[in-house]
Amino acid sequence: MARRQGSPVEVLHWLGRRIGVEAAWVGGAATVEAATAGFRRTVLDALEQQMRHLAAGRLAAVTAQVGGAQVYLEAFGEREPRPVLVTVSAGGLSREAAALASRAGGLVELLGRALAADDSFRGYEQKARQVRFGVLTALMAGDVTLARRMTTGDVPPLLDAERLRVYLLHCPPADRDRLVRSYQDTSGYHGPGLMVHCPAFAEHLICPIAEDSGAVGHLGHGAVLQRLVRENPAYALGVSRLHPLDATAAAYGEALHALAVARNSPGRVAAYRGEPSLLHLLPRRAAVGWARAYVAPLHALPKLTLDITRLAVAFPRSAVARLLHIGRNTVAAHCQRAEEALGVDLNDVQGRATLDLALSLSSLQSGLQYDPGDTQQAAPSLGELLRTQPAMTWAETFLRPLCDAERRNLHLTVRSWIEANTDAQQAAGALGLSRNTVRARLRVVERLLNRDLLTTGSGIYDVVHALRAVGEHRAHLAE
Repeated sequence: MARRQGSPVEVLHWLGRRIGVEAAWVGGAATVEAATAGFRRTVLDALEQQMRHLAAGRLAAVTAQVGGAQVYLEAFGEREPRPVLVTVSAGGLSREAAALASRAGGLVELLGRALAADDSFRGYEQKARQVRFGVLTALMAGDVTLARRMTTGDVPPLLDAERLRVYLLHCPPADRDRLVRSYQDTSGYHGPGLMVHCPAFAEHLICPIAEDSGAVGHLGHGAVLQRLVRENPAYALGVSRLHPLDATAAAYGEALHALAVARNSPGRVAAYRGEPSLLHLLPRRAAVGWARAYVAPLHALPKLTLDITRLAVAFPRSAVARLLHIGRNTVAAHCQRAEEALGVDLNDVQGRATLDLALSLSSLQSGLQYDPGDTQQAAPSLGELLRTQPAMTWAETFLRPLCDAERRNLHLTVRSWIEANTDAQQAAGALGLSRNTVRARLRVVERLLNRDLLTTGSGIYDVVHALRAVGEHRAHLAE
């Protein structure tokens, strides 16, 4: 058995050297939890009855002779079954040696309590972490009631707030446990907010924080998070706008985009700029009609396939596998079923962008009902939707930071990158540049467009739709 500094094994070896014995610590389940190297476990077989009496509290100590050796047994603690210290020596223990053995046994028993308490605390921390993740998952799904049910008896203050911001902290993965532990309160939460390990990206700590949180300097005002960024050059922070609790997913998306900007800015802190979303600018009735017709083939698939595909469109497949604790091959198999149903290639960024938009639109609660069987309102194509004036205005506004004379190279780079299916090496070859130059330019594009392109890729689809809208408009004018 390994000898560790300050462990029960270490104490037993010290006792053995000090009074010339072999020793063992036998737990309540009659298992040897620690022992010196020369201890013969056959001794315990001969003393089975005495061990039972000691563990049950019927005896406090026993002296016996086994095979010519003197054996001293003493029980410790008040909770049954009690652990027992067993010492084996050639001769009987002196009064001083017996007293030292008793003190050593008391120390081992205290160490055992400390280790058990430490294990219990680690278990509590793990459970608290799981509850926080469950609460965040429910909020991301827009189900505040479910989030409250998960915390019955100790509802976190966040769930009593009307609005929140999501702070997304980028930090070294090894720092996440330390930060969560440092700011965790006695309820397992973080005052008016939560600090949740992102299961998909090891560098991200997701912090939804109530708007009406406590005093200045508290985590609720984001002051602590911003101070952490100032003090640690490897940190960055993205901050969403205010959202209702049931719109936590939208707030998280904004924080992701803001983080992309923060990582490319000197202060490494950025708040999301409130550009309008294409999702809400498209003509609602026509857009929802297209989307529901587009995703209709997925309804024949198992719900799990649809759920996994939805995640795989939003995140890298390796991240989805980590999130759901399944293999990457399982994720790929579900995505393949969706591809076959839709007749698209989800390895292509254009295909993923189209499906992402369709899934988002089809889930909108629209008062305008679309009947695919009504020939008077046939579903439009995505190209037709992107040629509408609202879509064109959004695309031109979105791409404007890349369109002045000094930044035309950025526009060309990001367009070539999309055309190369986001392969920086292939785009570099088409442009006659190095791969590092392409990625450096894309980092600048991230900052200018306020979108994450290279870390999680959450902003790529907006770029795809904007470039396609401009292309559709030019093709329409050329007809």
